[in-house]
Amino acid sequence: MRVIVHRIESMKDASGNLGKRIELIEESVVPSFAIRPQSEEARMVQEMVKAIQQQIPIFGARMQLYQPKIILFLTEEEYEQLDVKFDVNQVYDVILSNQTITFKRVS
Repeated sequence: MRVIVHRIESMKDASGNLGKRIELIEESVVPSFAIRPQSEEARMVQEMVKAIQQQIPIFGARMQLYQPKIILFLTEEEYEQLDVKFDVNQVYDVILSNQTITFKRVS
């Protein structure tokens, strides 16, 4: 499976040891589809939304949903032992096999 590093946060565990919370997500795109409004008011609203989408690109037609896939809670020592240097927005292929998890960085 392919995941993206969405967030990395500093944290302390129950014993007070410093560590990291690493959130890996699977990205999926919600397909857009045309809706035919039944009333004149609904048609006016749809036209207004289209005009806003053209003027302000942040309101794009495609919407992305972020589904958390793996959240790691690691102490600094565990993070070093894992030997994977996570960076936000970096993409990894995650391989689950024979009771192991392998992270392979996608260039």
